[in-house]
Amino acid sequence: MTFAPEWLALRENADAQARSTELADVVRETLVNRNPLTIRDLGCGTGSMGRWLAGRLGGVQHWVLHDRDPRLLGLAEASMSALPDVTAETREGDLTSLKAADIAGADLVTCSALLDLLTAEEMNELAMACVEAHVPALFTLSVAGRIDIDPAEPLDAAFQDAFNAHQRRVVDGRRLLGPDAPAAAEEAFAAAGASVRTAQSPWRMNGDALQREWLKGWVDAAVEQEPALMSEVSEYLRRRSTASVVVHHVDLLALPGAV
Repeated sequence: MTFAPEWLALRENADAQARSTELADVVRETLVNRNPLTIRDLGCGTGSMGRWLAGRLGGVQHWVLHDRDPRLLGLAEASMSALPDVTAETREGDLTSLKAADIAGADLVTCSALLDLLTAEEMNELAMACVEAHVPALFTLSVAGRIDIDPAEPLDAAFQDAFNAHQRRVVDGRRLLGPDAPAAAEEAFAAAGASVRTAQSPWRMNGDALQREWLKGWVDAAVEQEPALMSEVSEYLRRRSTASVVVHHVDLLALPGAV
C-alpha cells in the first residue's frame, strides 16, 4: 500500500502538532550519550517523521529510510539529507518481515501511521525484533478507531463503525490490525519484555483542507465496507465538512532492557 505525496504533505502539519513531544523527550534522554545516532524509519513516506524528530534529538544522525515506494524514498532522502548534521540512505522493500538482524546496530526504530497496516503476527514479530536487537521503538500516530465530531449526529457512529471494519479487512490473505494496532503494539512489546509508554496524539481539524480530504477518504472507505451508506454520503459530507473534528491516535515508546 502506497500513499500520494500530496496527501502526505497535506497531513504533515497536523501530524507534527499531534505527535507526543513528551515521548520524544524521553527518547532524547535515553540516547543522550550516543553520537552519532543511527535511526531506522519504517514506512518513511516523504520523511515527515524525520523532519519532526531530527531537531528534537540533536547531534549527528544517520537515517535509514524504509518504504515500498521508490518515489517517496527519493523525496525523503532529499529532504532529510538537507537537514543539519543529518545523512540519509534508503531501503526499498517490504516492511512486514523485519528481523532483529535487520535492525541490529540501530539506536532507534521509528514509524508513523504504519501499524494499522500490519497483522497481529507481524506486529508481534516487529516488537520481538526490536527487543532482541535492544533497539528502542517510537511508533507514532496509530489510529485509535475513534472520531469526535462537533456537533454530533447519529450517522457519525455508522460511518465510524464501517470505517473501522474496513480497516480490519483482509488484504491478500492478511487481516489488518486497523484500530486494534495501538493495543496490539502495547501488548506485543510488553510480552517481549519492553517497558512501554503511550500518549494520545489527536488530529484537531476545523473545516480546513485536511479535513475535507480526510473526510472524503474516511467516508469512501466506510461506504466500500457498507454500501447501504451510499445514499447518505452527499448530504453527510456537506454537513460535516465544516464541523470540528478530532481524529484520535496513539503514540507508543518501547524501551527494551539494557538500552
